[in-house]
Amino acid sequence: MPRPVVETIQQHLKLESELGGYEAADAVRADIEQTYDSIAELIGGTARNIAVVENATVAFSQAMSAFDLVAGDRILTTRNDYISNQLAYLALAQRRGVKIVRAEDLPEGGVDPDSVRALIRGERPAIVAVTWIPTNSGLVQDVQAVGDACAEAEVPYLLDACQTVGQMPIDVARLKCDFLSATARKFLRGPRGAGFLYVSDRMLQQGRYPMSLDMRGARWTEADEFALAESAHRFENWDFSYALVLGQGRAARYATDIGLDRIQVMVRELAAYARERMARLDGVRVLERGRELCAIVTAEIAGHDALDIMLRLREEAINTTATRREYAVLDMDDKRAATALRVSPHYYNTRREIDILVSALEEFVS
Repeated sequence: MPRPVVETIQQHLKLESELGGYEAADAVRADIEQTYDSIAELIGGTARNIAVVENATVAFSQAMSAFDLVAGDRILTTRNDYISNQLAYLALAQRRGVKIVRAEDLPEGGVDPDSVRALIRGERPAIVAVTWIPTNSGLVQDVQAVGDACAEAEVPYLLDACQTVGQMPIDVARLKCDFLSATARKFLRGPRGAGFLYVSDRMLQQGRYPMSLDMRGARWTEADEFALAESAHRFENWDFSYALVLGQGRAARYATDIGLDRIQVMVRELAAYARERMARLDGVRVLERGRELCAIVTAEIAGHDALDIMLRLREEAINTTATRREYAVLDMDDKRAATALRVSPHYYNTRREIDILVSALEEFVS
């Protein structure tokens, strides 16, 4: 996290220790409201369309639960969807008899928009749900083309932008999504334990609301009646860690001040350099496929479990992560890989740091 984000969180925790939780929240009410404006500006929406939640998975689940899916309903998704989302679909299939339909990939990787269109016509899904950038590769899916197909057919469209927010510009109007889920951490550089959900005006006007509705999202008006909040607040829970809420807002402003266009150029140049350098190493197979790639680089290290490599790199103060087959069964099987090292350079990194990473990898695989 950037220093201003850390300081924002610490300042509010200090205020809570002095005043109490309720009193501290009341004292910074204007700053809390600014968080919604800051997130909205980041994605091209308005504050009334933003719900603040605990993480991206909660955001995605809240959106999914707004649809009363029954046996025979179709969820149209991709072969590259995030593991937690795929597990949610599988659970719905097992518990409610919902059918999962996966669009085909393009030969070069990433969802084929024409396949999405054909399946919308043939299957008439209850919802289309797509992960913009999967956790296990640097693939950037053509989610705008998917949004166009959904808009033409008036099918609800849920977009997971967990890996996207903070590393590239986002405009929900151009995407034509009904929901967009995201986290405060990762490329946005906010605190862990916070995230948000964008909810379109169309979904609000249709009266969509989550299964876990509580007093933040509605008023109890009569013994057997309630009235929904008019905004996306209906997708929130009443209690928050307001220190993290404020930290998320500060992270959004920090990224906006730098400029998402500028960030995108910088991180993609670094990732391209990392792919080029890593691909030269014997025993290292860079796994990225797709027309458009982002600031995530994944590679298989022959003869090594990527988790072991990750831990050895951490001893050298080099932070990477590891992905396993179970995180992306379809994609990893297509690539014939059991594990992969994930490298995610950000705008504060340098080519020199990537050279250091590559030198360390060379020692491990030699």
